[in-house]
Amino acid sequence: MDTLFKIISVALITCVACMVVKPVRADFAVLLSIVGGIIIILYMLSYFADIFKIFDSIFHFSGVNSSIYSVVLKIIGVGYLTEFASSVCSDTGNSSLADKVLLGGKIVILVMSLPIVTSILDIVMQLLPK
Repeated sequence: MDTLFKIISVALITCVACMVVKPVRADFAVLLSIVGGIIIILYMLSYFADIFKIFDSIFHFSGVNSSIYSVVLKIIGVGYLTEFASSVCSDTGNSSLADKVLLGGKIVILVMSLPIVTSILDIVMQLLPK
């Protein structure tokens, strides 16, 4: 809960600082917003280790292939990075570019998920009577 208050504090301070700086130097306001986002991500790093441990235990318990485990984590990472980049584009007033970033991220996720879909279809085909 302490980390949540730190995240909220950094977000509010960054927002206020951006509002103050934007009329004077809009380019610095964008940089300030990016730095604030990075600081927030750094506060969350400790939680990533917990998330990885939980995913690892789930995949070991289920007996799923470890390559699928890495693909799922990569897909989650692509989703978060795409959302962050899209938000930065939106903050700079480039909503059209933000939409293109989101579309690109979705296409990358679709391509990355194809091995998982293939594995699921293989399992289903093995279960069906011949």
